[in-house]
Amino acid sequence: MLSTRGLRTRGVSALVAVVVMTGAGLASTGALAQGASSSGGNAGWFVPKTAQPAAAPAVPRAARPAPVPLPPAADNEDAQSQTPPVLPMPPVPASPDIPRGVTPPVPVIGVISVPEVMRLSSAAQQAEKVLGARRDELARDAQKEQAGWRDEQQKLQAEAKNLASDQIQQRERRLQQRVISAQRDFRNRNRIIQEAAQVSLNQIERELVQIIRQVAASRGMNLVLHREQVALSQDGLDITSQVADQLNKVLPSVFIPAANVDPEQLAKSGTMPTTADAERAPAAAAAPVVASHR
Repeated sequence: MLSTRGLRTRGVSALVAVVVMTGAGLASTGALAQGASSSGGNAGWFVPKTAQPAAAPAVPRAARPAPVPLPPAADNEDAQSQTPPVLPMPPVPASPDIPRGVTPPVPVIGVISVPEVMRLSSAAQQAEKVLGARRDELARDAQKEQAGWRDEQQKLQAEAKNLASDQIQQRERRLQQRVISAQRDFRNRNRIIQEAAQVSLNQIERELVQIIRQVAASRGMNLVLHREQVALSQDGLDITSQVADQLNKVLPSVFIPAANVDPEQLAKSGTMPTTADAERAPAAAAAPVVASHR
């Protein structure tokens, strides 16, 4: 019989794992995050006792003979082992001179702080506000469900002395199924939130790449470095504010899938381009065109 104490322990552990999973914030460049997809394996999951693998029985091992002690090595052998060996050295072909190529342009350097741009982005702020509210709601629902598990467990313990064994098992199984169903629902809701965050982030990233190129070209810059990786730079080299202003003009908000819409199902509906379409586009452009002969 599945013990009520063991059931409570696993149920609480499973919910803690779910709450921790849903508490992960959007973390891309300081404002958004890719969703933490479900962790591998079944860590933190509710595993029925019947599904747990039984421990393998210990197999007695035959006694092994004691190793024969080796005699100490001679001093001349130690000295010989420390001397580097003489190895063959085959000849290496000489590299021919390389013809002079095109001289690269003189670098005109700029710096940018992408985390600062994301902090100033109205689209990123919108996504953080909307998706943050959904994460908070999921955390509240998880805590409410945990309280329900605890109440049901306490009620079962109080009534166990007046119930038959099969009645206790039936109620334990019912509570176990409730835990498993709730975990499945929480994981799915968390996945939807994280994928919605990725949809929002992809829109900002694609626009940001274009704007950085445009701003750098307008300033005659051909090399832009991350400001966080530069020890010293002057204010005139920093294009962070200009990029953030242009991003807010071009992309003041982003499309965020509704709370009850699965982003993966939305992609399969064909109502808008998907990441798969973006991956197929370069391959189609690079494919050779075969002329048809009539």
